[in-house]
Amino acid sequence: MVGITDFECFYGRQIERSAPRPLEAPRGNGALFPGAKTTIVAEMNGRTMRVVQCWDDGVEDDIRLCEILRTHGAKATFNLNPGLHQRVRGHTWVYQNVKEVKRLARGELRDVYDGFLIANHTVSHPRPLKISPGEWRREVFDGRKQLQDLFDQPVEGFVYPYGQRNEATDEVVREAGHIYARGTGGSCSDAPAGHPPADPLRFVPDAHFKDPHIREKFAAARARHAPVFYFWGHSYELMDATDWQSLEDFIRHISASPDCEWAWLPDLFRPRAA
Repeated sequence: MVGITDFECFYGRQIERSAPRPLEAPRGNGALFPGAKTTIVAEMNGRTMRVVQCWDDGVEDDIRLCEILRTHGAKATFNLNPGLHQRVRGHTWVYQNVKEVKRLARGELRDVYDGFLIANHTVSHPRPLKISPGEWRREVFDGRKQLQDLFDQPVEGFVYPYGQRNEATDEVVREAGHIYARGTGGSCSDAPAGHPPADPLRFVPDAHFKDPHIREKFAAARARHAPVFYFWGHSYELMDATDWQSLEDFIRHISASPDCEWAWLPDLFRPRAA
């Protein structure tokens, strides 16, 4: 595990990028930065709070979500399972016995997510602790490679399906070249939310976007000058016009906040040479 003392905070310095970076070919064990240590970029004159968000599973509602995010200049990462995106939209299921959910077709992914970052959510969304070590390794390594080949951008982040993980699954994620991984409170009960995390492979968000207290949590983070506020979700959880309006109001509020800025998730974990 990486200790807090292994992280560095840079105040008064801001790393910014307006679009995903060109892909670099992985080297060595698959890491984009062989032999690198993880660096936390926390920030910014002690005042500006970086806001990061990510969304899972690559479903139809992401089309509408991406348009909202573009409208308000919001950055986001989308966590995808390349093996579940086929020639046509499919892998249908029903959410809460009410809403039909479909994954996007493979051929539309680049257009839908143009201008956003992509992270690895494994090839086929298995339960990590229910498959063999060899199967887990293929899910992680092949998922990253397929996404990099599809999007021509580095895939530096990882999200554990169902939030399930242990030390063995973490090591495979690390070896595959990811520089951070998202858990949830349930999967990383020994890793509290907040930034910087003790281990970047157990980065727990501050809130789910449908948390009824997310606005209070966001306000509290601003009040204490937290360096980062991190929220996540699935766009298929937006059930009606009220849900969509509430989310857009929150995105607009963040974009209009003078002491906040949208950030790319990997920029919180910039590698440096050993």
